[in-house]
Amino acid sequence: MVSAWLEEDCPSFDYGGFVVGDEIKEARLLGKSPGMLAGVPFFDEVFRQLDCTVEWHIKEGETFEPIKHCATVKGPICKILLGERVALNTLARCSGIATKYVYTNIPLPESSIKKPTLTSSLLNLLHTHTPHPPRLAGTRKTTPGFRLAEKYALLIGGADPHRHDLSSMTMLKDNHIWACAGDITRAVRTAKAAGGFAVKVEVECGSEEEAVEAVRAGAEVVMLDNFAPGEELGGVVKRLRGRFAGGEGEEGKREFLIEVSGGLDEGNVRGFVVEGVDVISTSSIHQGVKHVDFSLKVVH
Repeated sequence: MVSAWLEEDCPSFDYGGFVVGDEIKEARLLGKSPGMLAGVPFFDEVFRQLDCTVEWHIKEGETFEPIKHCATVKGPICKILLGERVALNTLARCSGIATKYVYTNIPLPESSIKKPTLTSSLLNLLHTHTPHPPRLAGTRKTTPGFRLAEKYALLIGGADPHRHDLSSMTMLKDNHIWACAGDITRAVRTAKAAGGFAVKVEVECGSEEEAVEAVRAGAEVVMLDNFAPGEELGGVVKRLRGRFAGGEGEEGKREFLIEVSGGLDEGNVRGFVVEGVDVISTSSIHQGVKHVDFSLKVVH
């Protein structure tokens, strides 16, 4: 992956690198905006492939204020400059994602916090309004070719990365169900036959009735998609849990996870924090996030 990034940036010859030569030099990695450091393995690998060394002065997962000397890169000056943009782009993107998700009990420097972020608002609610707070997860809406790095950044920030790809778990979305003539039971049974006991099946549900059918069919996870936050969502979750709790007159005990997704924003966060929900997923914690600004300056 890193080799492909380097080849994209230098497909044939680095003319600027020829100008500067191969004298051994040092360059300082400077953090120029507040953030949490993430993406260290990718940064290291860029320069390892270019025969340079990296010495880190802060740990991955630490937050910092500008201007922060985060690391020192040493090697042939032409190689340092060859890897500069690829390494900085990767670090800026990963750190931006991790910073977006940063836990409220690992606060950013005071000067960097202009207003509560979606993530910090949600996490505060998760940990203070339910005895069993749900996980906050990302999605598969990632940058093509950069998913591994973005999922890694979610982990560093403390989020659940969710499934990595189509092979990680079977998720039957609305298009899958429609392609099976709307038959959730048939779709789930076919998916379980294909994946066997080792692959979970999740079903995206647009109504309570669809969620009930999915659980009856054996889905391990039901996603309540675009349900109105608050009373509507809370009522559906409570009824689902009660229906399959195994009490007298009910349908028998079924173990399953409930994920909620769709329409999450700063204004409606509280309505998604419902007892009985296991996972809240949103692409807002990794899609379109602001990058952390870094620069690499040669010591002279």
